[in-house]
Amino acid sequence: MSKITHFLSFSLGIILFATPFLSFGQDKVAEEKEKPKLELHGAVRFNYINSSWKAEQKAKGGEFGYDMIAIKPKASYKKLSLNAEYRFYSEAFGGSFLKNGWIAYHFNPQNQIQAGLVYVPFGIQQYNSNNWFFNITYYVGLEDDHDMGLKYVHEDETFKYAFAFFKNAEEMQFVGGEEHDSSRYAYDVVGRNKETNQLNGNFVWKFGGHVDHRLGISAQVGQLYNLDTEENGNHYALALHYEVYYHEWNFKISLNNVAHNPKNGEGLSDDRIQMGAYGIPYEVASNFNIYTLSASRKFDINWGPFEKIEAYNDFGWMQKQKKEFDSSIMNVVGFKITAGNLLTFVDYAAGYNHSWLGGNFVDDFSTGTPGTKWEARFNINVGYYF
Repeated sequence: MSKITHFLSFSLGIILFATPFLSFGQDKVAEEKEKPKLELHGAVRFNYINSSWKAEQKAKGGEFGYDMIAIKPKASYKKLSLNAEYRFYSEAFGGSFLKNGWIAYHFNPQNQIQAGLVYVPFGIQQYNSNNWFFNITYYVGLEDDHDMGLKYVHEDETFKYAFAFFKNAEEMQFVGGEEHDSSRYAYDVVGRNKETNQLNGNFVWKFGGHVDHRLGISAQVGQLYNLDTEENGNHYALALHYEVYYHEWNFKISLNNVAHNPKNGEGLSDDRIQMGAYGIPYEVASNFNIYTLSASRKFDINWGPFEKIEAYNDFGWMQKQKKEFDSSIMNVVGFKITAGNLLTFVDYAAGYNHSWLGGNFVDDFSTGTPGTKWEARFNINVGYYF
């Protein structure tokens, strides 16, 4: 009996002695799991351009040059995460600026809240297009836009919805009374008006079996503070959008109604507002409808390093409400080639009353020019994403 007692006593002593070390090891593992994680991503891109309205480019057979460099840090710690992207363009295209940057708290895998320069939940997410140029919605601030505020996001197998409050667009000066700088990634109201106190809602219903359907509605409403009258006007946007995936096919359609009602001072027309990005502002009609339609098809290939090709056509029509204003139209046909981290867009973009496609830039998206010529730009964008 004494031998058993001695053995039990000895075993208990070993356990008591080892327990602190086992506990220390477990704490060490838990501590390592809770360490902040940091990833650094980015991109380097170049462009080949040949534009129908530029005599020098046509004579030289196009031009090839620098597009941009992007730095994309991502971090996480417990239920917190960080997502940001800073881009470096040439001075002619606005220089360098923050595309997006927000901190998120994840309640669970389906629900999170984001704060900072966050993606505006409006229309088809994330892009209402397939090509490098985006669709015409981008050029009036309705595609891939980011503003300063708070956003709540929920997504499950059937529904995806987001609600957001934006105090303002990218604010770079806090003295008061100054106009917004147009050196920004996405188009916002600039000039003598400023976007403020904006509410957004986006709801998408996902349904179907072997065919994936996504039917959604979006709403946006906010104020426009005028620097001259020191009064708040208002603006709103509504959208009905539908997207379908069938095998390697994808179709997108959106119907958008947009209105701006600024409280302008003397000398400024209420029929147009000023919007800016990439360092240069231009005029946009205050009230308009936009209709977009896109189709794409993916093909698996095995051509050396090339893995996949996606062919597409993106069409957009901006119908201005003022009868004297002429419509703006954009169509891009092209394909995207994937080879590991290398992504190449080959696009033929044609435009009518389009500031970035052969127009006079200043008023193409406002008054336009009736009977103007269609112009086109052949563009190859080569980017390495890491």
